[in-house]
Amino acid sequence: MASTKIEWTEMTWNPVTGCDKISSGCKNCYAEVMALRLQAMGQAKYENGFNLALHPEALNEPYKWKKSKVIFVNSMGDLFHKDVPIDYIQKVFRVMKENPQHVFQVLTKRADVLNYYDSEGWLDWSHNIWMGVTVENTGVLKRIDQLRETKARVKFLSCEPLLSAVPEMNLSGIDWVIVGGESGRTPRPIKEEWVVDIKEQCEKADVSFYFKQWGGTNKKKAGSTLNGKLYKEVPQVELAF
Repeated sequence: MASTKIEWTEMTWNPVTGCDKISSGCKNCYAEVMALRLQAMGQAKYENGFNLALHPEALNEPYKWKKSKVIFVNSMGDLFHKDVPIDYIQKVFRVMKENPQHVFQVLTKRADVLNYYDSEGWLDWSHNIWMGVTVENTGVLKRIDQLRETKARVKFLSCEPLLSAVPEMNLSGIDWVIVGGESGRTPRPIKEEWVVDIKEQCEKADVSFYFKQWGGTNKKKAGSTLNGKLYKEVPQVELAF
């Protein structure tokens, strides 16, 4: 487990690292940049850079964490990458289920793979597994429907990087929406009206709304206030253990 600057979680856990690009949200992938940097630093876990890699030794780590944490699973990869074997995904799910003191947040752009595995009954959901999909523009709205059809107890959307307006989303069955602008050296722009519209959609659907950042080349300076306010809502779900 590693500390993180990602505001909507507490720690990260990476039993899988590496990925490849499948949609426009992947263009300036922060994880790829970080993985190549760690490779250059000689970190063994990233000896293959951002190529897909499984780390079964990491499966034992959550059993050692006694204090309850909110944990982002695979911040440096995608658990539902087509080349991650289903039996390995099931092992990750078993670890999460056997550590009910923690909340595990899983995020994927491969909602089709997620939906298929779930429909086949191959995923053993427990109350503490939060499942999310990335929705960066209107071209990937089908991911919301594919997520909604799963049996995950808590479902969320990450509209980051938000690359266009995303009007009239069907938020039925969705518990949380995170919104953020792209950061880095060549960030693509975000418009205030896009963010306001998503906030209003969340209010209408009674969905928790979390505005992470405006992003840009200096995301710290740009901040995360919207109309002079901070919006950092998180679903209130009790852990049962």
